[in-house]
Amino acid sequence: MTSTPPRTPAAEPSRPDKNDHRTLTDESWAVHGGNRPDDTTGAIRTPIVMANSYRLPEDPTALDDHDVDALVYTRESGANQLGLQDKLARSERGESAAVFATGMAAIHAAFFALLNPGDHVIVSNVVYMRTWELFASLLPTKLGVDVDFVDITDVEAVRAAVRPTTRLVHTEAIGNPDLRVADIRALADIAHAAGAVLTVDSTFTPPPLLRPLDHGADLVLHSLTKYFNGHGDAMGGAVIGADDLVHQIKAGPMHHVGGAISPFNAWLIMRGSITLPLRLRRQCETAQAVAEFLAEDPRVAHVAYPGLADDPHHALAAAQFGDLHGGVVSFALPGTHERRVRFVNDLRIITSAVSLGHDETLIAYEQYPPERAAAFAAPFQEHGLIRLAIGLESADDLIADLGAALTTACGSR
Repeated sequence: MTSTPPRTPAAEPSRPDKNDHRTLTDESWAVHGGNRPDDTTGAIRTPIVMANSYRLPEDPTALDDHDVDALVYTRESGANQLGLQDKLARSERGESAAVFATGMAAIHAAFFALLNPGDHVIVSNVVYMRTWELFASLLPTKLGVDVDFVDITDVEAVRAAVRPTTRLVHTEAIGNPDLRVADIRALADIAHAAGAVLTVDSTFTPPPLLRPLDHGADLVLHSLTKYFNGHGDAMGGAVIGADDLVHQIKAGPMHHVGGAISPFNAWLIMRGSITLPLRLRRQCETAQAVAEFLAEDPRVAHVAYPGLADDPHHALAAAQFGDLHGGVVSFALPGTHERRVRFVNDLRIITSAVSLGHDETLIAYEQYPPERAAAFAAPFQEHGLIRLAIGLESADDLIADLGAALTTACGSR
């Protein structure tokens, strides 16, 4: 009688663990990432820690000055801030994150930490107006930084702008407000060949839509006020990347200039970010439907949206973003300034307000100064630019509202 050899147990399949982002999908990490249950009360969600100071150790001289995340004083680091930083860093597949009171505080901190007098910077000639002003005025006059604004979609023009003193290339993944798309990998190659750093403002393209670090960027920047928060009730900003770069930002501007996020805003953004993957998909799908509606309407002079097949940036957008192309649509209406004002004010669902990524759809009509509008498509230079930031309403309702307002302002089709 022969004996049966013992069975070798099958290898246990990899199990998802809410404490290990590597085992989770984007949707699951959005729910669990950075959350720290409270040992005191048993609360399963991180509480709001409304303290501006933390108890020092028995021997305060033992504190490590190089520990930029030590809980000592909330201007430098706070309990809610730490959880949010962890969530954001892993969401972008970065090593570290620093969070600030606003997106512009984060952008300023990054450039203040990285740049010195005499350094040269290449910047997209279409960026958020406050970022534009930072590079056009503040950094040159206060720090002596040389700045060239370049069409970031013209890779050869970017390459030609490089100098021996170039230390930074900065772009937005999708340009605000004309929605041009930057080739992150190509820009990273140019920056790194010059010994420079590539920073990407990815506010319009939060993960999982895009992760610039995966494409070679050194730092990714976000206005957390927008999609991460998602509810129009909190402000914040973030810088995410490698440990050494983020440490410079925390040890310098974070600690010495301030700009720290409040505990309540950090908590609100953490809460809002739970539904980011679900909201983002809905907003992108609705934006696609709205863009197609506007593009087919003869009363509209021009539509910019990278999801449209005839958009000049469509192929690159599809390669970098996949089947979703962002939640913002920009368009132009011909005719008078008064006609465009009438159109915006006739809308009954869509709210006239700045910002984007909110639960409600927002619209903003602006006529940009000539030096900024010079880089826009001709219809935007001629007719101004209307930026439509899609919310969570139904596509049918938004399209009906837009159509009715077009009729009021422009007459029937």
